[in-house]
Amino acid sequence: MNPTAPTPPSVQSVECTECAASIALQRVPLCGEIVRCRDCQAELEVTSVSPLRVELAPEVEEDWGE
Repeated sequence: MNPTAPTPPSVQSVECTECAASIALQRVPLCGEIVRCRDCQAELEVTSVSPLRVELAPEVEEDWGE
């Protein structure tokens, strides 16, 4: 093993709250970041990074200039 070789990026995963698929993340997400499930296409908002937790992202609503 070469001690100067770069370590591979750590892959984290979280379970989709809609379809229970495993979502692999290549980096630690930020709280409030939106990730998409590849299986069901649901948009999920990261609500906690330690422990990693996601919830269904709220729908963006029009404000009609108000």
